[in-house]
Parts: sequence; structure tokens; C-alpha cells
Amino acid sequence: MERITLPERSDWRERADAVGFIHHTFSGAPYWEDAAAYAFSLREIEEDLEDPAERLHAMCLEVVDHAVSTPSVMDRLAIPERFHDWIRQSWQDRAPHLYGRFDFRYDGEGPAKLYEYNADTPTSVFEAAAFQWMWLEDRLARGDVPEGTDQFTSLHEALVARWDAVADRGRLLHFLSVDDGFEDRATTLYLEDTARQAGFDTRYTDIREVGVDLAGRYADEGSLLIEQAFKLYPWEFMHREPFGADLPDSDTQWIEPPWKAILSNKGLLALLWEGWPDHENLLPAYFGAEHEALGDPYVRKPLYGREGADISVIGEGISAPSQGYGKEGWVCQAYAPLPDFGGHRPVLGVWVVGDAPCALGIREGGAITDDEAMFLPHVITPA
Repeated sequence: MERITLPERSDWRERADAVGFIHHTFSGAPYWEDAAAYAFSLREIEEDLEDPAERLHAMCLEVVDHAVSTPSVMDRLAIPERFHDWIRQSWQDRAPHLYGRFDFRYDGEGPAKLYEYNADTPTSVFEAAAFQWMWLEDRLARGDVPEGTDQFTSLHEALVARWDAVADRGRLLHFLSVDDGFEDRATTLYLEDTARQAGFDTRYTDIREVGVDLAGRYADEGSLLIEQAFKLYPWEFMHREPFGADLPDSDTQWIEPPWKAILSNKGLLALLWEGWPDHENLLPAYFGAEHEALGDPYVRKPLYGREGADISVIGEGISAPSQGYGKEGWVCQAYAPLPDFGGHRPVLGVWVVGDAPCALGIREGGAITDDEAMFLPHVITPA
């Protein structure tokens, strides 16, 4: 694994605009890094990243199975009790799921270590699924990388193929997000496009326009019933919405399914460590009151948190800006600083669709990766 630099393509912004990658720049600064990439061997991808992601995903499903049969576990995760039976039933029904992203610490030496699992509302999908592949095709055509250079990127194809497993082709499929959430809306529209490519009839709706009729059925702003819906909106937010009380009694099929609320919670890290202590791909992690086992420094994360907000490295004086997360509790994890590649700190995101790893996306930021971290492409060097 190494960080490489290449000449910046002068027209990459225009190329991004042309394919709908509208969030390539934030506040005047590029979010996409065009002039650098990370290079891996095929062995590093397959053995050090893909295989651990597949094992960890299977372990996460075991955690769900344990949690739904143990009410105290869902209490520890601060999931409101009124949703327990509904979540349990969705797991017992094996309600199908779409995708997720494991975020790893990895530097090419030693096993990858799990930072967290974004199992409910992961973003940076289009750049991982499509734009970095377009970047590679352009680099190959220009001769910037050797012939035979490849990528770990089959995310787009996997998403298109997965829709038939998670939704009913015979019914309208709604896509919901907060319409003024720039990255969220772009991600949702891209996922909607993959469903259309799979042959589904779709409709986008701002989730704030969702209502409940007198029969307890969900409907959009045009009074169309929402029979099945993908929502890029966290389950813990859904639970708190005015319409949240009607969730357990509704016939709407949700993507992701209700049981994903267990995996989208940072308490998952502590449950994984309880179940598989000393696993080579896990960092020691405990619920907040049990953090003494870690010693200093350690990382404190809110059970419900987004984009790195409210994370602190206790003992190092490092804190992310607060967005008010943490009221439900905390999980504490052993401190494993991001690797340093000449002052650049990458976190590696391995994407899973269904139960299979299928792609890699890389972000670079500060000591705590946040929503301003840049996205970089990657390459697999030819043998």
C-alpha cells in the first residue's frame, strides 16, 4: 500500500458535473482529490480488506440474532422499547437489506482494524461506485497508470443486481431523504438511479413531506401511499419523528429494514468485542461505564452519531465539533491513530452489498474523519 501522485486532470470538475457528481466541491474546496490515489497489491485487497469485511459482516449478523433475543441488549443500545418487538419481527422475517460500509484502519502492514460499521445510511456511494472507476478509465487511456491496473469496484453493478432481492418490482419504490442535505440528496438520487436501471418505477420525496393517513398508512406529498421505501435517514431519527409512533403498525416495507437499527449503533463495537475478544480485526471496545479496561488514551463515540461529530480522543486532547450527540450514551474504543502517509491520514471504507464485499472507497481528513474529509480513488497494481 502506498500513496501515489498523478497530474491533475484539468477538466475533472466538468466531468463530475456532467455525470451528476454535484458534491465534488464543498464550500469552495474540492471534496474529490484528483491528483492522488492509493495503490494496493491484489493480495492486500483480497486478504487484508475483502476477507475481513466478509467475516465481520457475518459476525454483525450474529450480533443482531443475539440482540433480538435479549431485550437487555437493545436497552444497552438505547433503542426505545416500543420498537423492540417490531425490530425483532423484522429479523425473524429476515427482511432483506441493501448495503453497508466498514471503515478500517489499514496501512499495508498488520491486520485491518475496524473503526465502525456504517450499516444504515452510508454515503460517498457514487464516488466509490462510479466516479473513481471513470477516473481509472481516463488514467489508463492517458497512460498515467500501467496497463492492467485495476480497482476493487463492483459496487454499481452489485447495487443494480440487489434491488430485486430487497424490493417488489410490481410496486412504486419511494426514495426518501432530507432534500436540503446536499450529500444525502445526491446519494439518494444515485441509489434511485440504480433502482431504475434495475427496472423499478421510483419516486423521490423529501422525508419531511411524509405523512400518515387516518388508517395509519404512510403517504408522500402527493398523497401517494408509500408501500416500500428506501430512506437515507437514520433509524434513530425515524423513531423520534412525529410519524415514528406509527412505524410498528405500518405495512410499509423499509429499506434498510428495522433490524438495521442494531447495526447502525456504535454500541455494536462493544458487542462485537464481547462476542469475539482479541479478534485480529477488532479494537477493544466497551460501553461507556466500562471504559476503565482501556486506559488512556481511548476514543469516546456517541451511540448515535454521524460524520465524526462529538467524537473525542480522551487523553490526547482531540475532539470533533459537537452536534449534540451523546445523550443516549457512549461507547469507548481503544485508540488506533489513522496511519500517516506523508501527512495524509486515510480511512478505508469497504462496501458490502447484501452479504458480499464489493468495493473500496478512501477518505482523507484530520485525526477524526468528518464530512469534510476528501475522497481519493485507488488502484490495484498489476502483478
